[in-house]
Amino acid sequence: MSTPEVEPDPDEPQGPGDPRGNGANVQPFAGAILPHTAAEDVLGVLTGTFMAALGLYLLEQSEAVSGGTAGVALLLTFGTPLSVGWLFFLVNIPFFALALWRKGWRFTLRTTVSVGVVSAFAAVCEQFLPVPDINPVFGVFAGNVLLGVALLIVFRHGSSLGGFNILALIAQEQLHLRGGYVQMSLDITVILLAFTVLPPENVLLSAGGAVIMNLIIALNHRPGRYRA
Repeated sequence: MSTPEVEPDPDEPQGPGDPRGNGANVQPFAGAILPHTAAEDVLGVLTGTFMAALGLYLLEQSEAVSGGTAGVALLLTFGTPLSVGWLFFLVNIPFFALALWRKGWRFTLRTTVSVGVVSAFAAVCEQFLPVPDINPVFGVFAGNVLLGVALLIVFRHGSSLGGFNILALIAQEQLHLRGGYVQMSLDITVILLAFTVLPPENVLLSAGGAVIMNLIIALNHRPGRYRA
């Protein structure tokens, strides 16, 4: 007579890799949140800030603007002797207080450092990457793509590039609005102000570039899609 098959106890570990036991090969369950390490955050923010600085520099050399505080800084270069890097940091100072109020000191510290590093990288680009003649269409397209990807990187490492980015993050987290669309509405105001200092064709080109940048953010930065 055959021995009846014994059903395994669902509460007992079934092998060294079973998370119910003490095996060393325990695998995280699907959907587990694996936060970035400190080293990953540092490298991610450095990568994002460098890309942002390069994009900002290409836009400046193309005599174009973008949205957000980057666009405000670019606008101010037409009326002040300061470089875009310095202006980018100065314009963001009021938004650091907003970040501290709504996002806490850790996020504010990361944002302040990120903005400062962008300003430093922008000075490096001006020193080591002279662009005597750049096609404005290419400059605007490349600059806004770089800015859009840079923002995604710093967002995903718990930081931002200040200014309107902080407002967009707060609107997304507190009001459940798309960060990219919130930023786009604010950017329109900056683009319209560009008519006061730039030829219409440059402003229209800038507007197209701002749409590209914000679409990159809107399509890739959604609540709950990426948590780390």
